[in-house]
Amino acid sequence: MQAVANPETKNPLSGLISDEVYEVLARHNLLNEKGVRDYQIRKRFRALRRQNVPAYDAIEQLREDYPYLQFDTIRKIVYKLNGN
Repeated sequence: MQAVANPETKNPLSGLISDEVYEVLARHNLLNEKGVRDYQIRKRFRALRRQNVPAYDAIEQLREDYPYLQFDTIRKIVYKLNGN
């Protein structure tokens, strides 16, 4: 997931931090790639559920975007207790 470390990449955390802050963090390798990925997965899952996509189907759609993750792994990410 080199995209997180590249300051030229679009800010996947735009709802949380400004583009400028994201660029500084990325430039200095201060972002946790797994944390950013999990945040994006939870955000996409919530968007799909708002569109009345059943949870199972939403997780399957996410598996298409993240084929290296198993169904149960994505399920654990999206149902994480603090679930931001």
